[in-house]
Amino acid sequence: MKLQKEEYLDRHKNINRGFRKLEIWKEAVHLYKYEKELLINISNYKIKNQVEDSIFSVSSNIAEGYSRRSIKENIQFINIAMASLGENYSQVFTLFNSDDICEEAFYKFDSLHYSLENKMIAFIRSIIEKLNKEEPWANDFIIKENLEIYF
Repeated sequence: MKLQKEEYLDRHKNINRGFRKLEIWKEAVHLYKYEKELLINISNYKIKNQVEDSIFSVSSNIAEGYSRRSIKENIQFINIAMASLGENYSQVFTLFNSDDICEEAFYKFDSLHYSLENKMIAFIRSIIEKLNKEEPWANDFIIKENLEIYF
């Protein structure tokens, strides 16, 4: 049985895989895919791998933070993901600045990156607000995004 890749996100659900519902995780995965295509003509493998590693780290840290049993650890891993996102922007801008990436491709990257960055900032703020209000942290691993905070 062949499924569309997105359909795999609805299979084998459990409390540890809840991050798959987060928009920030989905956008990070999408941005990784876009950047792999963007970097296909970069011949310097060290640079290419470093750029791919920095964007790959974003979705990985979102998932790891979600899977922790502590709101403070979740915030820590989201902050690590944000740092990787900043590193990634710097790397891709440098490639654009050195004419290794065309303006049109950089423009699309910048738009995707900016969207994810703003959603992650809002997500961090909402988690910190929950922490500051001393709301109970459910040990059921369920973290819900309020999509209205992104707009």
